[in-house]
Amino acid sequence: MDMPSWRDPKLGTMKRAALWLVQEVGVGGLFTKGQLREAFLGTSQIDRRMRDLRDFGWRIDTNREDPTLEAHEQRFVEQGAPVWEPGKATKSTQTFTAAQRHALLTRDGHKCRSCGIGPGEQYPGTYIASQLDIARREVRLPSGATEVQAVIECNRCRVGGRNLTADLGDVLSRIGRLSAIERKMLYAWVEQDARGFSEVEDIWAAYRTLPADARDQVRAVLR
Repeated sequence: MDMPSWRDPKLGTMKRAALWLVQEVGVGGLFTKGQLREAFLGTSQIDRRMRDLRDFGWRIDTNREDPTLEAHEQRFVEQGAPVWEPGKATKSTQTFTAAQRHALLTRDGHKCRSCGIGPGEQYPGTYIASQLDIARREVRLPSGATEVQAVIECNRCRVGGRNLTADLGDVLSRIGRLSAIERKMLYAWVEQDARGFSEVEDIWAAYRTLPADARDQVRAVLR
């Protein structure tokens, strides 16, 4: 099928935005909000229609995902589904109401389930604040079938985990091989939704930071 022109007025705004990225920007290319709005003069909510492409596997980074970008810059990182083709622009995933979003945030402790960062917290070594949102993650069940489940993630982890599949069957299989003591310890972490560190683990972490001469003294004491 021939690719239509992004200038075709008969196409919807999101489809035209996708074609503009492919035909004018190119994968890996930078563009600004000003360039986008200039290309679509008189088109309302063009920024939102561009963001909608993320639901179809398109990756468009801002300075929240890529700290090297300026606030007004975006990068076209990856092309997703060809939404201009018939049937490709239909969302197969559910949308969430404000109440459902709040319930999911509360369920996941208002933390990113991948890195643990909270809403508005700065990423280490940067001045960039996190934003939490609902991610849709494929989960491989013990039966081998897969289903999509909702999970709270920050903007960075959503980008990095977009193509990942969580393997529930593998996790359950590995739990089955644990000893009774290990299962009890894991269960305590699961119940608290947090891992506690023992005194020995804390000392080990401190030991790892010591210079070589100091580590030798620790080794001598432990002999």
